[in-house]
Amino acid sequence: GMLMAGTAIGAKPNNRFLEAAKYEAMVIIIFGLIFVAGFLLLGESSVRVIEYVGRMEDAVYLNTPDGGPGAYFNTTYFANANMTNIEMELMNNQVTKRIDLAIPVSIPTFFAGGMAFLGWFFFALFGGIGLTALPLDLILAFVHRPKRMDPAEFADAQLSIRQRVNELVDIGEMFKLERDDRANADGKAWGKGFSQQARKERAEFNEFKKAVFLLETDMEDFQASSAKYDKYNPLLPWFYLLGGILSIILSVAWLAHIIIYIVPPKPLFSFLNIYFQWFDRWFPLLGVISVAVFTLYLLLCAVKGCFKFGIRFMWFTIHPMRVNKTYMSSFMFNVALVLLCALPVVQLCVVAFPEYARYADVTQVIGVQVMNIRYLGWFFEQKIFIYVLLGVAAMTCIYLFCKPADDEKNKKKGLFGRLRARKQK
Repeated sequence: GMLMAGTAIGAKPNNRFLEAAKYEAMVIIIFGLIFVAGFLLLGESSVRVIEYVGRMEDAVYLNTPDGGPGAYFNTTYFANANMTNIEMELMNNQVTKRIDLAIPVSIPTFFAGGMAFLGWFFFALFGGIGLTALPLDLILAFVHRPKRMDPAEFADAQLSIRQRVNELVDIGEMFKLERDDRANADGKAWGKGFSQQARKERAEFNEFKKAVFLLETDMEDFQASSAKYDKYNPLLPWFYLLGGILSIILSVAWLAHIIIYIVPPKPLFSFLNIYFQWFDRWFPLLGVISVAVFTLYLLLCAVKGCFKFGIRFMWFTIHPMRVNKTYMSSFMFNVALVLLCALPVVQLCVVAFPEYARYADVTQVIGVQVMNIRYLGWFFEQKIFIYVLLGVAAMTCIYLFCKPADDEKNKKKGLFGRLRARKQK
C-alpha cells in the first residue's frame, strides 16, 4: 500500500475530477449514439418459423352432427394428437415452407440484446479463463498453505523479501520522477493520454502494481508461517481445498454440458436439465438453488479470469478483491465486470437449460427475441461465442498446466532492467 501510494503523488484532485468527467461524457455520447443508431437499424427480431399450408380432410372431415354434409374440427383428434402427428398430416397432404417473421422489439429488449452481445466479448474471454483458473488457484492455495519454517528457511525468506522491497522502493521512486519529468515536458496537451509513450507508461505501471501485489501476498504468507503462525486459522486451507474440489466439479459439469448439449445441432443428452428437473419431483427449491449456484459460479469465473488475465499479461490494471484490503476503484471495476457479464450468463443459461426453464418468461425474451435480433442473432445462431469460450478454456488449461504459478516477469527486462541499468551509470 505504501509503495502504491507513493506513485500517486503529483496529480491534483480537480484535474482528476475534470479528466474523469471528460472521459465519462465521451463514453455516454459515443455509446448513446451507437445505441440509437442500432435500435433504428436493428430494432426487430427475425424469427424463423415453419408454415404449414393444406387440408387435413382424412383426419378432420366428418359429417355435421345433424347428418348433413360438412366439416368441423374433430377436437378429440387434436386433443389426442401430438405436434408430430399434426405435422405429418400436413406434410403428407400439402406444402410446408420456412419463413422469417419480423417482430419489432422494445427498447429494453434491444438494450438487453445489445449489452448481451457486447458482454459476450468479455465473458467468452474471462469466463473461459476462469473456468480453469479458479479451481487451480484454490487447489494451489491449499498446496502452498503456510507452514512453520526452520531458522534457515526463515532467514532466506526474510532476505528475499527485503531485497524485493528495496527494489520496488527504488523502482517506485524512479517511476515517479520519470512521470513528473514527462508531465512537465508535455504540459496539458490534448490526447497525450492516448500516445505511445502514455501507453508504455501505463504498461510499466501495471507491471509495478503486479510486483507489489505479489510481494504483499508473499509477505502475508511469510508472516503466517512465522510471527503470526499461532494466529493463523488451520481450517482455512481445507476450505480452499473443498472450494477447489467443488469448482472442479462445476467447471467440468459446465464444459461437459456445453459440449454435449449446446454445441451439437441436436442435443446428445439433457444432462444438467435432468439433474434440475429431478428436484421438481420432490423439492423444487433445490433445483432453483442449483441453477443459482451454476449461474453465480460463471460470474465468479469471469471475475477470476479478468484478474488472472491482467496479472499474467498486464494489458490493464489488476483489481484484486481481498478482505479489508480492497480499494473502492477495484470494487467498482469488478461490479462493472459482473454487470457486463450478467446478461451473457443469463443467455447461456437459457440456451443450456431450456427443458428446465421451458415455461419461464426469460425463455421467450432471451431465447426468442434476443437470440434472433437482426444481424446480431447470426453470432448467437452460429454459436460463435460458445466456440470461443471453449477454445479459451482449453488454451488456458494447457497454459496453466505449463505455468501454474503467478510470478514476476523476466527481471532482466522492463522496470527491473531499467533500474539495474540506471544503477550502473
